Amino acid sequence: MKVQGANSSSRKTRRYIKTAFAELINEKKELNKITVTELVKRADITRSTFYTHYDSIYEVANDYQLETIDLLINDDKILNSKDDILNYFDEIINCLKQNEHIYKLLLSSNDSLNFLIVLRKMANQKLYYTLKNNYKNYDTLELDVSFFIAGMVEEIIIYFKSQSDYTLDELLVNIKKWFEKIFD
Repeated sequence: MKVQGANSSSRKTRRYIKTAFAELINEKKELNKITVTELVKRADITRSTFYTHYDSIYEVANDYQLETIDLLINDDKILNSKDDILNYFDEIINCLKQNEHIYKLLLSSNDSLNFLIVLRKMANQKLYYTLKNNYKNYDTLELDVSFFIAGMVEEIIIYFKSQSDYTLDELLVNIKKWFEKIFD
């Protein structure tokens, strides 16, 4: 990635590029069908402006993925207890609600699978390391965490693909209930 958003103009341009990218991924459903030409036209910028900020369409996708992982996993956030984890779920759902439109666009793509695999793996690690010293069934902890995270992520994906009968707030209530049942 070339320009790191050092000033407000740069951040605004990157936001235009990313918004245009999200709209195109929603329409095309596949990353390899998006061209720089149509992205710069949609973002109302020049090709040279695009290439000042990104090397390729794939770099825009990667930037979105890294931004999302940073927002959702937040390695700076230390979780020491189950209460910390439950509060962290609140933060995750609030983040998803604040960026709901973009996530709906991005998760409509067929190319989101690799990103979701990385996200699940990082979430598994974060939860596992938080629980490893306090969980009774240590022998099955890794499997329990994996099932919990996979189920939670899948329900959120279903929501963002507009296939859920539940709101994000209702999912949050149930995520907390599932967590309490599994990790009590």
